[in-house]
Amino acid sequence: MRGRTPALHIPGLPAAALGLRQNLAQFMLLVAVNALVGGTLGQERTVLPLLASQEFHLDLYTGALTYILAFGLSKAAMNYFAGTLSDRYGRKPVLIAGWLAAVPVPLMLIFGPSWGWIVAANVLLGISQGLTWSTAVIMKMDLVGPKQRGLAMGFNEAAGYLGVAVTALASGYLATAFGLRPAPFLLGAAYIALGLGLTVLAVKETHHHARTEASQHVSSQGNTHAGLTTGQVFTLTSFKDRSLSAASQAGLVNNLNDGLAWGLFPVLFAGAGLSLGQIGILAAAYPAAWGAAQLVTGAASDRWGRKWFIAAGMLVQAAALGIIASAHGFGPWLAAAVVLGLGTALVYPTLLAAIGDVAHPAWRARSVGVYRLWRDGGFAVGALLSGVLADLYGIPAAIAAVAVLTAASGVVVAVRMRGNDHALR
Repeated sequence: MRGRTPALHIPGLPAAALGLRQNLAQFMLLVAVNALVGGTLGQERTVLPLLASQEFHLDLYTGALTYILAFGLSKAAMNYFAGTLSDRYGRKPVLIAGWLAAVPVPLMLIFGPSWGWIVAANVLLGISQGLTWSTAVIMKMDLVGPKQRGLAMGFNEAAGYLGVAVTALASGYLATAFGLRPAPFLLGAAYIALGLGLTVLAVKETHHHARTEASQHVSSQGNTHAGLTTGQVFTLTSFKDRSLSAASQAGLVNNLNDGLAWGLFPVLFAGAGLSLGQIGILAAAYPAAWGAAQLVTGAASDRWGRKWFIAAGMLVQAAALGIIASAHGFGPWLAAAVVLGLGTALVYPTLLAAIGDVAHPAWRARSVGVYRLWRDGGFAVGALLSGVLADLYGIPAAIAAVAVLTAASGVVVAVRMRGNDHALR
């Protein structure tokens, strides 16, 4: 049928066993792979905003944030295609393709003679992150089945963002000791080589797990049956289904404020006279709190539900952003960064689990891709919005405006999302 993505046929495969315990070795391998995916992103978090201002002399915030815009647009697009491609060709080939796209990135960051090279490197990094991170999410959902989806997403996102945090901290110290280039980006090169090797040699295909779950699945909503076209999945996830669309807008706003944090926080902290080491600690504290707390919040949402975790997390993030906009000094900023990470941890794995609760296993990968298209489009929106506001009114005003948007997103979730989808699996 036109527009429908056919299921991958793998002859001779028996019905797969679902569950974390039954697939623990492969699950933990994928957790390690996603930590490397996060580390590949973390190589930029501390260093690139400073590289823009100190080496390439980009004074306007909007110009400096072009790399986040490029990253966000390419990652958002690849998130969408990752779901469709993994349904058509299998999960492992898409994961390998994502690692291959990352291979040139460290070299371009190290040797790029102009800012255009840095932007181009971030286009490739966005393609890589969209394919690798999305596919890692899909594969873990495939393995664990419906009962431990929040736990699985907690582990996945914790590994990824702890990888971001550790690498952001390490790159800050490497930049202090050896300069902004090349030392911090050698970490990324090592991560890419290791991640590609593990994927090729040890990761196994999981698509047959999704087909096993699909054969046992009972749809909780009448419009979420198995036979949807890709276009129908897009409109359902984006607009029509209350829970899926509420999750999609919350994901966009969440990454809008993450794009703000990535691009403007280091500039704000440097302008206040903080050292590179202190900036590295602040750049790491936010994803570290975010990453570690997801080990708890993802599993907790399996028990207590998704809606109020998401709504509360958006409001906590808004409060933390308000503190960062109004505070001064390392101590208050460190406390606010931790609170911002905790608020994000309430939201991040829970949103993915909420998508998995409603989406049918036959098109769950495509729905995850659509959600991640909207979510990571937030990087691009955040880069443009925060850059323009910072140019016009200053960084604190830009942060305050994003805080208001984040609070409003939490209210939308509270009003629009159904409260019991996780109980209908």
